[in-house]
Amino acid sequence: MIMKKKALNLVLIAGIAIGSIACKNDKKEIVETRDTQEATVSAEDAENYKINTNASTITWKGTKPTGEHVGTINIQKGTISATSEKVTGGNVVIDMNSITVTDEGMEEKKRTNLENHLKGTVEGKENHFFNVEKYPTATFEITGITEEEGKKMLQGNLTIKEDTKNIHVPVKTTVTGDEILIESESFTIDRTDWKVNYGSKSVFDDLGDSFINDDIELSILVKAKKA
Repeated sequence: MIMKKKALNLVLIAGIAIGSIACKNDKKEIVETRDTQEATVSAEDAENYKINTNASTITWKGTKPTGEHVGTINIQKGTISATSEKVTGGNVVIDMNSITVTDEGMEEKKRTNLENHLKGTVEGKENHFFNVEKYPTATFEITGITEEEGKKMLQGNLTIKEDTKNIHVPVKTTVTGDEILIESESFTIDRTDWKVNYGSKSVFDDLGDSFINDDIELSILVKAKKA
C-alpha cells in the first residue's frame, strides 16, 4: 500500500512539472514599455535597405472573455540601415487604415463592422481604438539591438496616436547579400500604455465580464532590399 502511494505521488509530481513546463513554453513574450530613447546613429559602413511592403506585415490578436479576434496591419513604408553583419537603425511607418480582421468563419458584415470600430470610422466611436482619420499612421523608430537573456532584442520607439513608448522586441535578423529579414517572436504590448482604453477593466470599473483584455499579441515580419 505504501509503495502504491509513493508511485502515485511520483506520477502527480511529474504531471505538475510537465504542466509547468508546458505553461512556460506557451507564454508569449510580454514587452515592457520604457521611456523614449534616442535613435541610433548608423555606422559609417551601414547601407540603407528599402522595406518591401508587399512582403512585410504585422499580425495581431486581441482577446476577451467570450473569445478572440485576429488580423493584420500593413507596413506603409520604411527603411532599415545595416552593415554586412547586423541591423543598425531604421524607421517603419505603419498604415493604420489597413487594419483587417481575419477571423475564420466570421460573417462579412460583422467583419466590416469590427474593422470600422477598430479604425474609428464609426460616428461617435472615433476614439474607442485608433481614430485613423486623425492618426492615419503609427511609427517604429529603431533605437538599438541588444542581447537580453540569450535573445536578440530589437529596441525601438513605438508611436501610436499621440504617445511614444520604447519597447524591446525579441527578433531574429538575417542579412544576406542585398536583402534583410527581420522576424519577431510573438510578443504582447499593453494597449493602455498608448491610451487605447476602450473596454479596459484596468481603466473602467463597471464593465463586469464585458471587457477586452489590455494585452495585444503581435508578430512582425519585415523584408527589405538594398536601396
